[in-house]
Amino acid sequence: MDFTMFIALLGVVSTISGLLIGWIGRTKAYKDEVIQEATQDASLHTDVSYIKRGIDDLRVDLRLQNQQLAGVTERLTRVEESSKQAHKRLDKIEAR
Repeated sequence: MDFTMFIALLGVVSTISGLLIGWIGRTKAYKDEVIQEATQDASLHTDVSYIKRGIDDLRVDLRLQNQQLAGVTERLTRVEESSKQAHKRLDKIEAR
């Protein structure tokens, strides 16, 4: 084997090993990137789920507030009617 053949063979081996090392490095980087994206997606999904639960809780609270307000409105109407009747009776008593 002469020197030029050895150099050519060394160049081919170096090129192939460089390609393999590059491929392995890129594959590892891709896997790390996929893991990082999956972690971010999971975190985002968790945050969105938390926000959804919060909104659902707010809706329940809002419904309860509306029910309470309807009850208070009904009671206020009854009190106003009762007050009106009481004023009429007082007016009759004063007229005597």
